[in-house]
Parts: sequence; C-alpha cells; structure tokens
Amino acid sequence: MMYDVAVLGAGAAGLCAAINAAERGRSVVLLEKNRRAGVKILMSGGTRCNLTNARGLRDLRVVTGPIDPAFDPRESLGARSIQKAFGDGGAFLGPSLRCLSVEKSVEMFEREGVRTKVEANGKIFPATDRAVDVLDALLRRLGRTSALLRTAASVLGVEAVEEGFTLRLADGEIQARKVIMAVGGKSFPGSGTTGDGYSWARSFGHTIKDPRPALVPIRVGAAWVPDLKGLTVPDADIGVIDGAGASVLRRRESLLFAHFGLTGPAILDVSRAVARWEHVGEPRLRIDFLPAIDAESLDRQLQASAREGRRQVLSILPDAIPKRLGVRLMEAAEIPQDRTGPDLSRDERKRLGRAAKGLELPITGTLGFEKAEVTSGGVNLDEVDPKTLMSLRQPGLYFAGEVLDLDGAIGGYNFQGAWSMGWLAAQSCSTDD
Repeated sequence: MMYDVAVLGAGAAGLCAAINAAERGRSVVLLEKNRRAGVKILMSGGTRCNLTNARGLRDLRVVTGPIDPAFDPRESLGARSIQKAFGDGGAFLGPSLRCLSVEKSVEMFEREGVRTKVEANGKIFPATDRAVDVLDALLRRLGRTSALLRTAASVLGVEAVEEGFTLRLADGEIQARKVIMAVGGKSFPGSGTTGDGYSWARSFGHTIKDPRPALVPIRVGAAWVPDLKGLTVPDADIGVIDGAGASVLRRRESLLFAHFGLTGPAILDVSRAVARWEHVGEPRLRIDFLPAIDAESLDRQLQASAREGRRQVLSILPDAIPKRLGVRLMEAAEIPQDRTGPDLSRDERKRLGRAAKGLELPITGTLGFEKAEVTSGGVNLDEVDPKTLMSLRQPGLYFAGEVLDLDGAIGGYNFQGAWSMGWLAAQSCSTDD
C-alpha cells in the first residue's frame, strides 16, 4: 500500500504530526521502534510531563486547573517568549508556533479531558501530575483517526523513489509519498532515541551539527561537592563563564548537590552553554548562593552580625545558606572553622562574601546523553524551510522535533516546540504538491 504520509517516531512531534495529517484526510502510517508510543513523554518531568510554559500564553483562561499565585501573568509574552527560550534557533520556530500556539496546545489537551495547571515558574503540567494522562489523550485522538500506528517497527533505511519514498523495515517495505522525520535526537537513548535520523538525513545531503547532550547534570572539579549530596539551594544564580571571566549563560533557579556534581533546573539550563562551548578557555561555573541580596548589603549584614557577641562565623551567615554549605564556603574563603565574629578580619569578611556571591567551580564534563533531557545539535536549520519544515535538499521530506539543531531551556519549551513542529509538518504535507 502507498501511504500519503509516513511519520517516523511516535514521540511528541510524531504523534501530533500523525494526528493532524490523518484529520486532514491523508492516509498515514506512524512507525515507532519501541513496543509502545510516547516513551519519552512518560519519562519527562519526573513522570509529570511539563507540557508547555504559561509565559507563551496571552490568555490564562485556557488553563482550567489551579494557577500558582507566585506566577505573575504579566510575564506572559506569547510566542516570542517561547522563541526566546531557544536562543538563536528561536526565529526558526515562528511559523510552527503560529500554526499551533501555546493556547491551542493547551486547548488540545483540555478537550481530551486533561485539566492543566500553572506552577510558580510558569510550567504547565496536567493537574493530575501524571504524564500517562498526556500520552493517553494523544493516543485517544489518534485512535479516532484512520492513522495506522505500528509499534516495534524499526526503520532500517529511507530511500527516495520516483513516487515518493521507500522505507525498509525488518519485515518488509512501506511506500509513502511523503515522510515526516520525528525520531528525536540522542538524549535518553533508553527511550529509543539513538540518533537514527542523522544518517538518514545525511543520505539526502543534509549536514548534521555535532549532537551533544543538553539539559544535563554537570560534573565539577571540586572534591567536596559529593559530600553535600542531597542538599538543595532553592534560589541560586548560576552562570557559565569562559576563561576571561565573561558570563556566557545565566539562570536563577534551584540547585541540587549530587554525588557526581550538580543538578537541578538552574544547572540543567546552563548546561546548554557547555554543550555548545565555542568560547575562550575551559568553562567554569560561577554560583551566587544569595541572589536576593547584593554584595554590599551582604557585607554590611556580615559586619553587623560579627559584632553580636562571640558567635562563630558559621552562625552569622544568612539563613539561606545551609550549614553544610556554609562550612565549605568558609573553606573556600580560607577562614578557620573556629573563627568567631569579632575576630573576623575585613579581608576575611570580603573573601567570605565573594565565596557566597561568586563561588567558581571548574566544569569537568556532564552525565552525557544517558541523563540529558534534550540533544543540542542535529539537522542544520539552514537546510530546512521554517515555513513548511520541508527539506531544502529532498522534496517531500519533512523534519520535526529534536532531530533538528534546535534545543530550548527547561520549562516545557521543548515539548511546545515538538507539538508545534509536528503540527506544521503535517499541515505542510497535506497542502504541498
């Protein structure tokens, strides 16, 4: 049988592409190498699935669940907010977001019975905190179409032929007039994303930007860090700096110490700079553990507290600094642990302030693709038409999702990109000649 559209990969982008193409009257086959669809959806957000981000909304009323009062609706900026989260690649997403906006994405899930909620940082989750509800909603809608979902169907090769494409599978061949490649990148290879699409794209003349792990925990060259494993700093300002001390990327969010190094939302976000490192010298982290107070105010506070009896220096640090971390900051500032406030010299006080407001740690690596949430790198965006997502090298071939050289910040942005690109690719497939 000759299908109108073959969608490769039943993840976020692939499911949306298959749904939209089938609802537009096209015959669709959706091929997934795993035994079930949407494995990465189920794993995402700690199995809660961060659908998208409310900063991309212009109307919060599409959310039917609770909205955290700490989220400021004035931060909502529409599509440009989503694009900004993708850095230089954000402009490429413009047509996709116009095709399927954040509002339309939320409404899509709400119509399938998935109530949504907004957390303080703008992250939109299903109100049930269950990723399986998100996947079930997509599969229900897909099930109402004529699209054929084939699982445990590994594609071994894709070849252009006169009438379209031939897809080789272990059990035979499939013919399709058009192909949407939505196979993901290399992050979380346990979910089936092992970079299969790169070789297929190369066979059609595409260049691949070197895939690297992003939104990934970072290893640091400080022997004491593992001793603090399990310790969370709820509010920290993390920056990746180059050899000249210039900031490359910063994020203010929570930080978690682990046995291997550092993780948490702030670390995952700045890891994108490490993935695409093209700067002078080796990357380092600069951590401000007290971003809510400036350096001068902190120094005055330390000076005043030091005069309050013969308290140990550790006890005069702000409450936002956990004691276990305070010990390490004193070591970094070369202050003896038994030093008392009245004995703290001006130079020691300044060093302690610098350690609390700008501790620097060398970056020695990341946990790699095994623990990365997304892939940085992929099919060169210059070789894909952003208005249709069709290849500029091979007519009838479309790309959507993480297989492209496009990665966004943590917070639901990457899922939004996937929903929207899958939708646009399908729309283009259904209208292009």
